Amino acid sequence: MGTLTGLMSLTNAALDADQNAINITANNVANQNTPGYTVETVNFQSSDAVSLSGYNGSGDAVTSTAVSQRSRVLEQQLQQQTQGSTASTSRLTALQDVESMFGLTSTSSDASATTLGSAVDGFFSSLTALSSNPSDSATQTAVLTAAATLASAFNNTSQGLSGEVSTLNSQIATTAQQVNGLTATVAQLNQQITELSPNQDAGTLEDARQQAILQLSSILGVNQITTQNNGVTLTASDGTVLVSGDQSYSLSTTNVSGNTAIVAGDPPAVLSGDITGGSIGGMLQARDQDIPPMQSAMDQLAYAIGTAVNTQNEAGTTSAGTAGTAVFTLPSSAAGAAGSISLALASGSGIATAGAGEGSTGTTNALALANLGTANIASGQTASGSFASFIGSIGSVVSSVTTENTANTASLAQAQTQRDSLSAVSLDDEASSLTEYQRSYQAAAQVFNIVDEMLAAALNLGQETPVT
Repeated sequence: MGTLTGLMSLTNAALDADQNAINITANNVANQNTPGYTVETVNFQSSDAVSLSGYNGSGDAVTSTAVSQRSRVLEQQLQQQTQGSTASTSRLTALQDVESMFGLTSTSSDASATTLGSAVDGFFSSLTALSSNPSDSATQTAVLTAAATLASAFNNTSQGLSGEVSTLNSQIATTAQQVNGLTATVAQLNQQITELSPNQDAGTLEDARQQAILQLSSILGVNQITTQNNGVTLTASDGTVLVSGDQSYSLSTTNVSGNTAIVAGDPPAVLSGDITGGSIGGMLQARDQDIPPMQSAMDQLAYAIGTAVNTQNEAGTTSAGTAGTAVFTLPSSAAGAAGSISLALASGSGIATAGAGEGSTGTTNALALANLGTANIASGQTASGSFASFIGSIGSVVSSVTTENTANTASLAQAQTQRDSLSAVSLDDEASSLTEYQRSYQAAAQVFNIVDEMLAAALNLGQETPVT
């Protein structure tokens, strides 16, 4: 009787273990499409042997527990690749906006086809036409119109680049606010995990924490450090602490020299320029490293053209016999020239076509003005050549970032595949496991029925009695 009772107890434990295994499998299938879910496998174990009141248990009963298939190395690799991919994507988006502003595409980078390039060529073409007919008022007016068009094109280009910076500032401020909710979630989960599962994997709680960190990685570059009691500490890429234990430190923004700056830490301080990774890192790189040289190049080109034309016009005499004056209004230095250059002359008759002492009918200065179109007046290049080099540099940067983004996207896909190969739910594997556990359950149930019948027979002194 004791042996049959023990066998029934073992069989009952087996049924419980198999049912738990079936439930674990069903839970895996139900969470197949849950973001961040880590598949759980079944771990069967024999119970510990016990000795109680002279009775020695063999420890043959079986139990089953769920074990998350997690690799911290693969998960951190996925986070790092996410940071790189989203950074290059947001940077590329900003640079493509700049390309679009100039009228460029991935297949068209002709400088002369852009608005500014056309304005530069058109202005010097009008000076060439004037050198052939310097006293013609219509031709003089055409020069004035071309000069106004050129100044407007520089203004619009400067405004476009400044507008892109403003857009990035706004996006950085908005995106930074998303960080706070995620860091607060990580801190809260840190507390729950530390309290409930300080020494082992916390299952779905860790899934939720890792998913929050992954989402955070898509926004901002972070470093993850595992701490005692199964907690994590998160820092920004410059080392500023974002999460420590159950405490999170919110980000805020402020204005520094006209740009949005991120404030974080305890005490709060402006994060350094070393912030990298995530969409914020990419936007910061575009705003602080890519666009400023473009703005400077436009200022230098506007200043170079304006200065050369002004100097040459001031060296000549107009058809009315007066000394030539500045054609363009410029700042005292190249800084801000593209945004502030404007037309200084009120009439085409102010174009000085004659050389000094040549008389009002001379053409020497008109020829000199026309020759500026082929002279190296802009950083050792012609005005058109300098602008073409500038356009080429934009294309080169965009091409480089596109290549980087493609590589980062591929690396992210590979990291996701590696993580999923271990941690994602496979319906084929779950179907196989479910079949195995169901058969095991059926076998244990059959043994249970047999033992039940034998116990009934024993209790009825060998008489067969229906078991209900």
